[in-house]
Amino acid sequence: MRATKTVQRILANYEGETPGVKANLARMLMEGKLGGTGKMIILPVDQGFEHGPARSFAPNPAGYDPHYHYQLAIDAGLSAYAAPLGPLEAGADTFAGQIPTILKVNSSNSLMSSSAPKNQAVTASVDDALRIGASAIGFTIYPGSDSALDMFEEIVEMRKEAAAKGIATVIWSYPRGEGISKDGETAIDVAAYAAHIAALLGAHIIKIKLSTDHVMQPEAKKVYDKEGIDISTLSARVKHCVQSSFNGRRIIVFSGGAAKGTDAVYDDARAIRDGGGNGSIIGRNSFQRSREDALAMLGKLVDIYKGKA
Repeated sequence: MRATKTVQRILANYEGETPGVKANLARMLMEGKLGGTGKMIILPVDQGFEHGPARSFAPNPAGYDPHYHYQLAIDAGLSAYAAPLGPLEAGADTFAGQIPTILKVNSSNSLMSSSAPKNQAVTASVDDALRIGASAIGFTIYPGSDSALDMFEEIVEMRKEAAAKGIATVIWSYPRGEGISKDGETAIDVAAYAAHIAALLGAHIIKIKLSTDHVMQPEAKKVYDKEGIDISTLSARVKHCVQSSFNGRRIIVFSGGAAKGTDAVYDDARAIRDGGGNGSIIGRNSFQRSREDALAMLGKLVDIYKGKA
C-alpha cells in the first residue's frame, strides 16, 4: 500500500531512523479506516495485567478471550492492537497480517503493596516482537517515580535494539509515584513534561493521558502565567502537549482512561483532533462495552477524526 502524502510528511520527521522502523510506522498509519489520514485509533488491552481479569473483562465477558480483541480491532478498522505477550501469542497465527500489533513489553499489577515503588517488570523482548510479527514494542515509564531513572535506562536499551531490528517504539508516559500528587498525575505541566520526556527517550509514538488545567509545579506555574500559555480548554491543552512533543514532530495519542459515557468519549476525541493530536488509544471504553456498542462508538470516533462529526 502506497503511503499518502500526509503519512510521508509524518515519516519525514523521523530523520535518522532505520527503514524498518519507518515501514512499521507506515504500516500502522496506513491501516484501517483512518489509514492515510495521519490519525490513529489503537486498541490497548493490558488492563488484565494492571487491574485483574474481573475488573477488566466482567462487564463484557467476551473480552476474557484474546481473540475477541483481535477481531474487534480488525472489524472496527483500527490502526493497531496493543497487548502483553500472552494475549498476542494466543492469536498471532489466526490473525497474522490482519492488524498491526504492538507488543507491551513491561507491566505492573495491583496486588503489590501501596508502599512499593511505582515500577513495571520487563515481561517480553524485542525478539518476541519479531517472532510474532509485531510492528512496535510498547513500554510504560512513570515520570515522578523514584524508579523512573531505571525505567528510562531500560527503554533506551530496548529502543536501541528494536530500532536496529526495524521495530518501532511506543512509550506510555504516565506520571505517578513519590514525586507526583494525585492531581498532579493529570496536571497540564506534568502531562506536557511527560510527553517531552518520552520524545527525548526516542519514542516514535507517545501515549499520554488527557490533562486538566491544574499546574502542579510552582516553578512551572510562574512560567505558564508569565508567558500566557493557554490551558483553558482541553483542545488547548492537547495543543500544548503536541508542541511539547518536538513541536508535533512525533506522533502523540491520548488514552481514554476509565470507562465513561459515549458523549464524553466523543468530546475527548474532538479536543484531540482540534488540538492537533494524532488520535486515541482507547481500551476499557471500547472492550467493556458490548461488541455492537463498541463498534458503533469506534465508528463515530473514526468520523470525528475525519472531521465528519
